[in-house]
Amino acid sequence: MSWPHEDWETARYNFGSNQDRLIENAFDDRGPLGTTYALVVIKGGRLVFERYAGSLPSFSRPPETVTANTRLLSWSMAKSILHAILGILIANGQLELDSVAPIDEWHSPNDLRGKITIKNLLEMRDGLDFSEDYRDSRVSDVIEMLFGTGQNNVSRYAIQKPGIHEPGTVFNYSSGTSNILSSIVARVVGYGDRYLEFLNDKLFVPLGMSSATPTLDESGVWVASSYVHATARDFAKFGYLYLSRGRTDTHEIIPEDWVDYARNPQAFDQESGSWYGAHWWVANDDLGTFWASGYEGQLICVVPGLDLVIVRLGKTDLEYKTHLAKWLTEFYRSFTE
Repeated sequence: MSWPHEDWETARYNFGSNQDRLIENAFDDRGPLGTTYALVVIKGGRLVFERYAGSLPSFSRPPETVTANTRLLSWSMAKSILHAILGILIANGQLELDSVAPIDEWHSPNDLRGKITIKNLLEMRDGLDFSEDYRDSRVSDVIEMLFGTGQNNVSRYAIQKPGIHEPGTVFNYSSGTSNILSSIVARVVGYGDRYLEFLNDKLFVPLGMSSATPTLDESGVWVASSYVHATARDFAKFGYLYLSRGRTDTHEIIPEDWVDYARNPQAFDQESGSWYGAHWWVANDDLGTFWASGYEGQLICVVPGLDLVIVRLGKTDLEYKTHLAKWLTEFYRSFTE
């Protein structure tokens, strides 16, 4: 298959009645999945299905109807994009996976944080006291970091959190951790425009993700926990990179073993009952399924055993996230029928 540098080659796929039902469920605004803005399916390297619905609210102009050209927000799917960027730097010898994180504030006597490695950060086992709560702003570090006192320098907010566990021992999903990693990237590639140039030159342009737009904070660091806007088709290109073992049709973007690192279980999240790889979630199933996941149900699901990538973007209330997980599993497994 040629890489979809400009756009996806399309193909017909005969969807069964069960698949049709699941698609309709995804777009039922009155159902538990809430609003689905976009659903894109890539099978065998070809676009076999896409559908768009709904509109994006705006306070200053009429709502924007969602189409194939609408740039939608990644939320935490950006974390998986950050995994690719770190893979590029490590493959080039500019960073080392097992090296201690180069954060000066952590290297004082008897500070647990001085032991934190880049690997600990990628696996969300850094031991930092960070609360990933999306509802209660009184206790939520992620809300304070993104929208409160930390928003101008998100990595600084996270770096200042104390260490409460021995690094490498306790899993704690943390957007602050991803922004610390992003600050480490910035130390290597540069801040502001230089960071954006690196993202474009090394990842977005080679993949043909022409719509991809990352957001930097005022310190010039990409808010890699949460902020990339792109079309659903372009998010699918990123998923296809991992399905394709890190290669386009012309060259390697990230090494094959870096893809394996993402998609193999590294830690178990007791709260959600899910496995975590390295800035990707992992099903640990017979199909090798793994996915990038974002707030309110943003998903890039990669299923190597079925040569399949599914992108779903929308707004699902947190209380229904288990419904979305069940829907996703049923939908990708329907391709075995």
